[in-house]
Amino acid sequence: MIRNPEVLCKKLGLAFNNPELFTIALTHRSAGANNNERLEFLGDSILGFVIAQKLYKLFPKAGEGVLSRLRASLVNEESLAGLARQHQLGDYLRLGLGELKSGGCRRDSILSDALEAVMGALFIDQGIAACQQWIEHIFAEKLQSLSLDNWQKDPKTQLQELMQSKKLDLPDYVLQTMSGLAHEQTFKVKCTVPLTSETCIGVGVSRKKAEQSAAEQMLELLNKDSK
Repeated sequence: MIRNPEVLCKKLGLAFNNPELFTIALTHRSAGANNNERLEFLGDSILGFVIAQKLYKLFPKAGEGVLSRLRASLVNEESLAGLARQHQLGDYLRLGLGELKSGGCRRDSILSDALEAVMGALFIDQGIAACQQWIEHIFAEKLQSLSLDNWQKDPKTQLQELMQSKKLDLPDYVLQTMSGLAHEQTFKVKCTVPLTSETCIGVGVSRKKAEQSAAEQMLELLNKDSK
């Protein structure tokens, strides 16, 4: 039995002027045409902006690469699904029969999409200020736990530690080409890891810089795949 969305709304500390928006945000496409896909699209963009702005203020000395990685650590499917579970959002989802039978209310993709849809609905209902305040509230614990210590490590070190944390083989770097005159050479290096079949090509004025470039691209790829 689907629980009353008003109960969840109160749990989340929200009060909608148009409660129907909140109901739609909890409605998966398997339940009908009037679903949360458009709201999720909107919420995804708003979330990225709000978190980016918050990180910009929290870490004034962090560069673009560090800020991007910090944001990716927060704004991804696993992180959002965890927040959704924390608030028992799955108990209030409106799913089609097939998704109900297959346990859709517990699936990361459905939970994360629904949470972003709630953000989109709140923006439509009350504007960016209210939406920003609520997003910062539900992300408060995650934001407080962030530290620049790990994120300021170079990309190769980060990628290596990621593989080690998952007990996987270390990244493999293979020199693809080396061109140019001796004093202005260009190196191309291919990076592969066990977590994906895709490869990343880094380019640099030294082999080390090319490897760092390839590692940074691989980290970005893995962060996108996890969303």
